[in-house]
Amino acid sequence: MAKIMDRLLLFIYSLSIGVISVIAILLLSGAVPYQLTFAQEQQLILAGIIIAAVWFLLSIRFFYISVRRDRSTLNSIDQRTEFGDIQISVETIENLCLKAASKVRGVKDLKSRIKVSQSGLEIAIRAVVDGEESIPALTTEVQKQVHDFVEETTGIPVSSVSVYIANVVQAPSFKSRVE
Repeated sequence: MAKIMDRLLLFIYSLSIGVISVIAILLLSGAVPYQLTFAQEQQLILAGIIIAAVWFLLSIRFFYISVRRDRSTLNSIDQRTEFGDIQISVETIENLCLKAASKVRGVKDLKSRIKVSQSGLEIAIRAVVDGEESIPALTTEVQKQVHDFVEETTGIPVSSVSVYIANVVQAPSFKSRVE
């Protein structure tokens, strides 16, 4: 929820900066003539102070967001053993998934995504296949390889492995030239 609010505030902040910049350019270049009375000038100054204060507060908020450490990049799976604590990063598990899936013949351009749930790891694999093998058999083999390898290597239960075949790549055929 906080990310959505920050994005909305950043959108409003950027839009208002753009609008006020265009208005300032038009007024200062003389493209739009203006005449103000003393009362209108006082109201304009008061509105300017209020807008500047709001911008300042938004600027502080955005500065804080840009310099704080993002805890979502430090995701790890924690396990407690009889000897102590073990932390395995999600990135490590993603790399293990890629290693296991790359052992399956006919699979290329792999990407993985991990989601941690109560029942275990939910693994999503995106792949491109060469089209030489049966896609259902290939995806079943990828699921089995990834499931077994990750569970065996990390000791963390895997609840599901979903495979998305993004494309089929044709193997280049080479014609021999006789001269």
